[in-house]
Amino acid sequence: MKWLLGLCALIALSAVISRGLSATSKPRTPLGSDAGLSPCPSTPNCVSSLASDDKAIDPLPLKRMDDWAKLLTAMGARVITKSERYLHATFTTPLMGYVDDLELWHDADASAEPSATHVKSTSRLGHSDLGANRKRVEAIRAKS
Repeated sequence: MKWLLGLCALIALSAVISRGLSATSKPRTPLGSDAGLSPCPSTPNCVSSLASDDKAIDPLPLKRMDDWAKLLTAMGARVITKSERYLHATFTTPLMGYVDDLELWHDADASAEPSATHVKSTSRLGHSDLGANRKRVEAIRAKS
């Protein structure tokens, strides 16, 4: 029974440490802006509609950023920055407190009217996300 209490204490301690690390961590790559999205890092915990490798994911449907902000907030995101062409939001995992950055961007330079919402989702910490960012983007797509 003592070992079980020790294990619980260790798990609680690691959760507190992880929450502290992720709460103060900064995005892994530079964030985008009205000018566009930055590329994914070399680690496999990122997806982007602008990537051409195994990190590629289809863009999301075209919506106004106000509509995206409402949808993401309803899904538990915290909207950090929002303009007409760009949105940055964060998702925090409930147990360990890991933070993932989600960015949306309308490429107005591609044509007179943007036809899709480009997306990038990346984890701030760790190497692999076990597909969490891809699953999140697909969940957003399903709700849009």
